[in-house]
Amino acid sequence: MNIALIGYGKMGQAIEQIALDRGHRIVMIINSRNQELLTEERLELCDVAIEFTRPESARQHVTKCLNAGVPVVCGTTGWNDGIAHAKLAAVQHDTAFLHASNFSVGVNIFFEINKRLAALMNDQPSYEVLMEETHHTQKKDSPSGTAITLANQILENLERKKHWHEGDTNDPGVLPILSHREENVPGTHSIRYSSEIDDIEIIHTAHNRKGFALGAVLAAEFIAGRSGVFEMKDVLGILG
Repeated sequence: MNIALIGYGKMGQAIEQIALDRGHRIVMIINSRNQELLTEERLELCDVAIEFTRPESARQHVTKCLNAGVPVVCGTTGWNDGIAHAKLAAVQHDTAFLHASNFSVGVNIFFEINKRLAALMNDQPSYEVLMEETHHTQKKDSPSGTAITLANQILENLERKKHWHEGDTNDPGVLPILSHREENVPGTHSIRYSSEIDDIEIIHTAHNRKGFALGAVLAAEFIAGRSGVFEMKDVLGILG
């Protein structure tokens, strides 16, 4: 499989290594210094594009690839207003688009556990819920895209929570998200339900970037040659 790698920071480099290890070819690397090389002519050489950049540039990158008929796996968060446009472009150009706030296999299993736990706690009003997330200091968005995905899942399944809020709150209808930024931390997310009697807590802790990179490459393998809009649960065969 010929891959266009758009974004060549730490995540892009980890994706490159995983892709090469799995027998794929990186035929194009785009970074902030060579944006002009992302052309329709060069994209003709690619079976799929993997995009991990910044919110302000993701829409342009993704649109160029989809307009050229190249399937796109995108892991950039913080550009939610453009994702609906990208999904429409994929359909219009008969290609594929997959966006995820987190590509880790473990995190996507964690998402399913989170939804199930929130549904179980819907009938247990004595429990209050709190989310915390910790990432490296270079992470631009706060809360993280993964934390927002987890929060929205809770809101969909826990009727007493109507909104999420970054920071602590005394509003019983609001889910608080406490965000922390520390040096050299790949990422930790925890959701704790607390009552006077006990606590129930689920935690996902990333040890390194390899899990995210592997998931992105698995997603690229899945959408290459397909048409439509997909999610990581499609890649992993998770029902529901």
